[in-house]
Amino acid sequence: MGKRKLDSDDDFSDSDYQFYASSEPKTRKKRSSSRPHSDKKTRHKLDASEDLSPTPPHTKNTHTIKTTDITAIRSALLQWYSTVHDSRNMPWRKRYDPTLGREGRAQRAYEVWISEIMLQQTQVATVIPYYNRWIEKFPTIRDLAIASIDEVNALWKGLGYYSRASRLLTGAQKAVSDHTGRLPDNAKDLQAHIPGIGRYSAGAISSIAYGENAPVLDGNVTRLLSRLLALHASPKAKTTLDILWAAAAAMVDGLDSTLASTNESAQYPGDINQALIELGSTVCKVRDPNCTGCPLRLWCAANTNMKAPTPMAVTDIEDLCAICVPLAEGADVTAYPLRVNKKKVREEFDIVNVVEWRRGSDRRFLLVRRPQGGLLAGLDEFPTTPNVGVSLAPARLAKIPQQILSTLLHASIRLGDADILQITKVQPAGDVVHVFSHIKKTYRVQWVLLEGTPEPPRLASPRDAGKETGWCRSRTAGAVPSSEWVPLEAVAAKNITTGVTKIWNLCRTLWEKGDE
Repeated sequence: MGKRKLDSDDDFSDSDYQFYASSEPKTRKKRSSSRPHSDKKTRHKLDASEDLSPTPPHTKNTHTIKTTDITAIRSALLQWYSTVHDSRNMPWRKRYDPTLGREGRAQRAYEVWISEIMLQQTQVATVIPYYNRWIEKFPTIRDLAIASIDEVNALWKGLGYYSRASRLLTGAQKAVSDHTGRLPDNAKDLQAHIPGIGRYSAGAISSIAYGENAPVLDGNVTRLLSRLLALHASPKAKTTLDILWAAAAAMVDGLDSTLASTNESAQYPGDINQALIELGSTVCKVRDPNCTGCPLRLWCAANTNMKAPTPMAVTDIEDLCAICVPLAEGADVTAYPLRVNKKKVREEFDIVNVVEWRRGSDRRFLLVRRPQGGLLAGLDEFPTTPNVGVSLAPARLAKIPQQILSTLLHASIRLGDADILQITKVQPAGDVVHVFSHIKKTYRVQWVLLEGTPEPPRLASPRDAGKETGWCRSRTAGAVPSSEWVPLEAVAAKNITTGVTKIWNLCRTLWEKGDE
């Protein structure tokens, strides 16, 4: 099981995997979807005598797996999978054990569930240590269900897409309260009753742990099946997805997992699905696919058509495929699946205020808790004014801390009053650019220093402030968030994202240069 694209059913909106500190974000040149890559290392290798040519007109049946081929395809796939099953040392991947009882299968379902959610948009090598720590901390679904969101977020810290962690906690609690402490044993109920589980995850869990003949279709399998069926159509279109899901279902339809306990040659749906995912991840790759080493090369329509395009046998126009986009002259197997232009992310500009109270060597920093719903839910951050104008004047920037502190500090405390609490410095620290899956954020960071009181100023309790301030626009109108003063040495250990960590390190660099 390799890196996953998110289930289309799920709504994960936050990530830190594209976070970087820069004043000029990186750009990447786009390749044409219909031209072969110019880099020899990323091209499918063909004999010099073979001429590449466009795929000829073809019938709808091209995009189905022939029933006469399915047994041979499965056998070749499983034979290959048996040689690579343990090659990447993934702790969640275990060989099928027919002796497992109800509790044993439920435990396998829990382990597969955790791994599948962690693998969404994340590389295997990154996930392995997180998975091991997770299972050590929460060895069963009941252990997870009694955890706090802070414990879960602390363990997830740095993995990105933080809503995945909160949904795992919610899902575990629901499994314990509504399903006797077990994940449902079929894909339909998994998808319907456990938060954060979409069609793909439901199929993976139910087939691997419970032996259900449920299909899987992640990004790797989409690519693999698109090439196997020579399907050059928009991978997001319903007609395309219907074809791909039907092909994935054909790979596991009709299997009897009970036979696998008595017949060594029996085919287990969980193994079929894992083999498809592994093949797409390691062999049928986006660039430089190893077609000569692919166990399905004999049945791969894309590979066959690149070598020797087959004339169309049926001339009835009603039998022609109407969804494929024509391939350009010279296209190779890497043209599949059809590449679509990604929706342009919206851009936002936020002001981040790293507020410090200091007395002598005692340094405390103000952290606030994000709302429990939405982007980066329940995590800690520095007080932030969201989505302001890029051209905000420096004088306006300098006034923002006053506005924020008037909301966060107790009503009896006023800057410059008898307590002698004063903002002694508002210093720009630089910009940090953060690309979420749907938003490109530019964080303009400023360091705000408070001095003059013998103790950190008292903070307001979470309550209705009675009015909405500019800083609270993204929250419940007028709400005062939970906040705390955190010692300098404890900030990095809080439940902060990789993005907030970058902001924190930016300020520490500023101080190390002597600008404090």
